[in-house]
Amino acid sequence: MALIASACSAVSAASWSVKPGERIQPVLDQAQPGDVVEIARGFYDESLRIAKPLTLRGLNRPTISGGQRGDTIRVAAADVRIEGLIVRDSGHSLKDQHAGIYLQPGAHRAVVQACDLAYNLFGLWIEKADEVRIEGNLITGLRDINSSQRGNGIQLYNSQKARIIGNNISFVRDALYVDVSHHAEFRRNRLHHSRYGTHYMNSYYNLWEDNDSYHNRGGLALMEVREQTVRGNRTWGNSDFGIMLRTLQDSVIENNIVAGNSRGFFIYDVEYAQLRGNLIVDNQVGVHLSAGSTRNRVEHNDFIANREQVRYVGARDERWGSLPGAVAPSADEGGNHWSNYLGWDRDGDGFGDLPYEANDLVDRLQWRYPSVRLLMGSPAVQALRLLGQQFPVLRVPSVIDARPRMQPQHKDWSEWRGKQFH
Repeated sequence: MALIASACSAVSAASWSVKPGERIQPVLDQAQPGDVVEIARGFYDESLRIAKPLTLRGLNRPTISGGQRGDTIRVAAADVRIEGLIVRDSGHSLKDQHAGIYLQPGAHRAVVQACDLAYNLFGLWIEKADEVRIEGNLITGLRDINSSQRGNGIQLYNSQKARIIGNNISFVRDALYVDVSHHAEFRRNRLHHSRYGTHYMNSYYNLWEDNDSYHNRGGLALMEVREQTVRGNRTWGNSDFGIMLRTLQDSVIENNIVAGNSRGFFIYDVEYAQLRGNLIVDNQVGVHLSAGSTRNRVEHNDFIANREQVRYVGARDERWGSLPGAVAPSADEGGNHWSNYLGWDRDGDGFGDLPYEANDLVDRLQWRYPSVRLLMGSPAVQALRLLGQQFPVLRVPSVIDARPRMQPQHKDWSEWRGKQFH
């Protein structure tokens, strides 16, 4: 090891270097707060503990291997920065929560940037550490074992104001697991080949923006949360749902693309939410709506080429589109586009003259007998649909859109067809 540059004054930072064949931990122990420890390219088989505020920087991507002995790097101080390293081979004990990098309580304002975390149980475990920034990392889990035995890519627990930005996470249990963590930002992450892309619980006032979640069992799961903003994300090819909203209040879900999933949205026990400007395309079920999800504003969304546009379980009609109680909505208010709407627009205002009704008699027939789709354009089927509207005894509670839009908002919707993952 070598001390490259020492300070002229006691308060200035020094730079230390470690070369292959040397140990890193003694240098970390000797370094002073604010120093920089640089690791030359090579393979270092040791577990590290950082107990003072300093920078640990890799030059040309050296590898730190924990040898499956526990946490590969444990951070026990605030204001630590880790960058440019390959961090791998943590222990495999779920009970002990072994991680590639473990930010323990009090490791506030930690930065982990441009690192590869490979073959760790948990990639990053962050517990009671506020204002952390995790950016531009590649995190790959234990892809050769069952997902239930893996840890999560990033586990964020009881932390405030985290920024999780631009990470690529795969082959873990849940790519992002967030519990009791508020005022956080999750932006530009790629989350794939895991159980859930993200798994939120009991977390408030968070922003989820411009992320890609694909080829998971579920894309984005928000449960027991409120005051979320979910904007401009893309979630496709997930074998169960694209976005799950469960027991959610006072949130905005807007301008997302949800394509090629088994269920686009799964909405369960949701109130006072705004769903607007989303493209829901080519899913088996566009929206699965149940458990008293009501008093929500759902407008300006495009429902295109879903096998079943809405699967609704409820005791009474649920009205989407214009504001509740609105008598004469303005031209830009309300209305979703439905690719299977068969009404017309005689006055040319861009809205259908008849309401759109999901789950009508014809819809239920084609769910039970898929071959009915071959006759959808026939006069007999259209007469049957009209009959169902005229005789309420034949109908079940449904989602009603009073002013369906004749044209989709998303002109490029066809680019999102065929995104199913097989």
